[in-house]
Amino acid sequence: MTPLSSAVLPAGIRSRMIHEVNGISMHILEAGYETPGRQAVLMLHGFPELAYSWRKVMLPLAAAGYHVIAPDVRGYGRSGGTEVTFQDDLRPFGTLNKILDMLALVSALGYHSVAAVIGHDQGSPLAGWCALTRPDVFRSVVMMSSPFRGAPESLPFNTANVPMPSKPANRIHEELAQLDPPRKYYQRYYATEVANKNMWEARQGLHAFLRAYYHMKSADWPQNKPFALSALIASEWEKLPRYYVMDQDAGMAESVASEMPSHENIAACQWLPDHELEVYSQEYGRNGFQGGLQGYRTSRTDRDLDIFAGRKIDVPSLFVAGKSDWGVFQTPGGLQSLQETFTTQLRGTILVEGAGHWIQQEQPLILSEILIDFVRNQ
Repeated sequence: MTPLSSAVLPAGIRSRMIHEVNGISMHILEAGYETPGRQAVLMLHGFPELAYSWRKVMLPLAAAGYHVIAPDVRGYGRSGGTEVTFQDDLRPFGTLNKILDMLALVSALGYHSVAAVIGHDQGSPLAGWCALTRPDVFRSVVMMSSPFRGAPESLPFNTANVPMPSKPANRIHEELAQLDPPRKYYQRYYATEVANKNMWEARQGLHAFLRAYYHMKSADWPQNKPFALSALIASEWEKLPRYYVMDQDAGMAESVASEMPSHENIAACQWLPDHELEVYSQEYGRNGFQGGLQGYRTSRTDRDLDIFAGRKIDVPSLFVAGKSDWGVFQTPGGLQSLQETFTTQLRGTILVEGAGHWIQQEQPLILSEILIDFVRNQ
């Protein structure tokens, strides 16, 4: 695989391939690489995104004095793992192995540690886990859009002497199926074999699918007015938009099709003009989505994370999201748990006006200021 063409990148950002990173070749974008001796900042994207998603904040951070590194995470873009099929071994896509990917990448680039690891969407829990497991390497962490859900609870204690009551099974998915109309959770759908083909071969075309998906989760979609949900029950979860709690008989391509923006709205979209969206549609057109979808299927392999049961993120941390981002509230109580339980040095929670889920693209200047201020003051 070759680097991304410089023609699609802002001047000052370069693309290159780093080989032998935990058994794969990893594609990265970087800015601020010209000056040796800088502190590094590592940026981890989500789904369905790429290293390219950070293009608008990389140069401001580089101008602030950092070497900014944004990889295509395993399974995405031009990094290894994109050729995976649904039947393949999930272990390479488990959280522990992805942490090892990041450790190997940092080391390959000649760093013993980074000033911050910054993750968005699916990259947010990965960044959180990097900071929790290796605080010596990842010296601070910013989690964006998706609140970190924490390490497993502490292991059962003193059960040899005091029997532990059994926990009632959560029946949220069965309850969703009983709604009118029946609904299903998007992460459960993403773990099915049909999800990749549904989006890759979307009836409206891949480019149109991505346009509708990005639009519907942005601040441009007027129905994105999120609020906290009271409990993890079907009557609360059905308040989420269809891109989170889908109609049971629809795939994701169908779920967003009705919200395709008009030609006029597309032409007016400054944060993701069509020539930039084309980078995504070309990359996903070549690979499909399965490499990214594997991350929604690793609950069994992630049982290894039980060795960190009860641990918290002990490095300085920050949570940032768009004010129009439902991702903040999709897990009832999740943000509160991040603030009160899962971190010991949380510097704050910032919700940015004028941004939905894609905050680093919708409001890059505001986000850049937030990130620079946070990293400088650790």
